[in-house]
Amino acid sequence: MKIRTLKYSLSKAGFIRLKNRGKGSHSIWRHKTNHINIVCSGKDSSEAKYYQIKALNIALAQTSTKA
Repeated sequence: MKIRTLKYSLSKAGFIRLKNRGKGSHSIWRHKTNHINIVCSGKDSSEAKYYQIKALNIALAQTSTKA
């Protein structure tokens, strides 16, 4: 899974990228209603690490149970 796919999944799940937050390749994403934060690091073209995919799955599970 690419980082761009991970970011796309976050935006489809209701997360928004916080402007002027994060440094370098790091970006911070927050859910609109549940206030769950995810830090996404890496270039869009690079492969996502295992822990990033795991964090995405946990965040998606939390948003689906709270909604």
